[in-house]
Amino acid sequence: MGLIWVTNQILSQRFSESSRARSDVRLALYSGNLMGELERQEVVPLLLSRDPVLLGALASKEFTQTSQLLIRYREEIGAARLLLLDASGRVVASSDRANLGENQRSSAYFIDALRSGDTIYTAVQTETGGSAFFYSRKIVQSGDTMGVIAVEVDLKKFLPRWAWLSDSVFVLDSSGRAVLSTAPRWTGLKETDFLATSIGGAQGVLRSFAGASGDGYVNGEPMMRQETRVPFQGWRLVSYTSFAQVRERVAAVLAMEVMGFAIVLALLFFLVSQSSNRRSARLARESDRLRRLNQRLQAEIAEREKAERNLQVAEQSLAQSSKMAALGEMSAAISHELNQPLAAMKTYLAGARLLMQRQRIEEALSSFHRINGLIDRMGSITRQLKAHARKEADELFEVDLRDCVTSVMDIMAPQLSRSPARVSRAVPDHPVLVMADPVRIEQVLVNLLRNALDATQGVEEPMVDIVLSQGEVATLSVRDNGTGISDLQNLFEPFYTTKPPGEGVGLGLAISSTIVKSFGGRLTARNGSGGGAIFKMDLPLAGGSATQQSPTRSGQPDDTAAE
Repeated sequence: MGLIWVTNQILSQRFSESSRARSDVRLALYSGNLMGELERQEVVPLLLSRDPVLLGALASKEFTQTSQLLIRYREEIGAARLLLLDASGRVVASSDRANLGENQRSSAYFIDALRSGDTIYTAVQTETGGSAFFYSRKIVQSGDTMGVIAVEVDLKKFLPRWAWLSDSVFVLDSSGRAVLSTAPRWTGLKETDFLATSIGGAQGVLRSFAGASGDGYVNGEPMMRQETRVPFQGWRLVSYTSFAQVRERVAAVLAMEVMGFAIVLALLFFLVSQSSNRRSARLARESDRLRRLNQRLQAEIAEREKAERNLQVAEQSLAQSSKMAALGEMSAAISHELNQPLAAMKTYLAGARLLMQRQRIEEALSSFHRINGLIDRMGSITRQLKAHARKEADELFEVDLRDCVTSVMDIMAPQLSRSPARVSRAVPDHPVLVMADPVRIEQVLVNLLRNALDATQGVEEPMVDIVLSQGEVATLSVRDNGTGISDLQNLFEPFYTTKPPGEGVGLGLAISSTIVKSFGGRLTARNGSGGGAIFKMDLPLAGGSATQQSPTRSGQPDDTAAE
């Protein structure tokens, strides 16, 4: 009994940890699904508030075609519902025609939108006790409030998939109330409320003995509780996973142990019987019966061993299927992030082939060194993606910005060689250390350098200056002598671009600004006094130390005009 108890404890802990690890991976995928849908729908009110058809309908009070337009938009973006309200709060157009004519002026999403000039998120409790999620924005034309556009985000579409993969999954808001749940009766309640009605006592000695002591009981079943943070409005994602599989695996091993002890006892009894058979014919017949019984036991053991081997094969197949599913989820992200290094490697390989044919070995070796650097960058990207798949918090490193500048110049070398622009850089002799992710810093620098090269097209003597300096903060500036920026106010807005149609979508600077803010810095832009544009990235120094240093550079001095 002692050995069985120890075996139960060890195997229960091991199998439980394996189940918890799989639950953590699923929660990371669920959280990514939620954030992807919320971020995708957040920009919709901004775009629709500028739609000329909706603006014209609000101005003319003619709404015969607006509902059909909203229905088409809803099908394209995958939202639950689109609502257009006039300044009085009346629904004048909706993707659900049943809402037409309703007065929503007391709705939270309408009131909050009128009070703010930005896109507002609002969670509204429905009559059934559930929650509806809205992004709303005030529509303004010539300084006058015309109405409000509201987008209801469809988060309930994830629930069928969650219910299939886990026993119980729900999303808690900042107050601890369940706003989404695979169990509809839990929606709108706090976790302590619905667990108080669902958690029961132990369901027998065997259940608690064979790996069933979990974090709580839901509907009488012991459950493992897993939780992860959703980076939105203080939300948390919680799942309860049944111990049923853990109990089955532990019970199978315990059954084998019990059978082993039974065999040992049978053998001992057989030996005692053999000793008695030498003194009595009656005992000899009894010994023969025991031998036949032992043969039946051995046959049963063989059958159980065969069943366990089949179970192990099935578990291995299930683990391989899980790995292939995770590989499919990551393939799209890996292909997107590795396209830039692969394109640069292809260019360097083509150049190295020509240099080798011309017997210019040293220059060819230089190309191979650059390819090696790009391979290291690809390794960093894949490590970052694996960390994201495990839903780890962003890990910051002590980064020398000089190395980031050098790496970006190597990555952009093919584009720089084809560009007529003269690119100069000025960096200090000493390290400029900040706490950041080097791959994401390089992503920002690549965006700024590309924009600078595009801005100098058509200039007689195009120039781009990269200046790194260190004062109270680390400052990295990218300056060009192009045509400058006409609209600084909307420069970092999503989908705003000054490039011709088909050459840009207006997301590069918005993404770059978000990355810099995540490191505690800021990204600003201004026009230079002598023409062109200046983008400046300020990042706090590692350790909070600052010394005033001047960079060593080759090129023109930085512009000193006020921002």
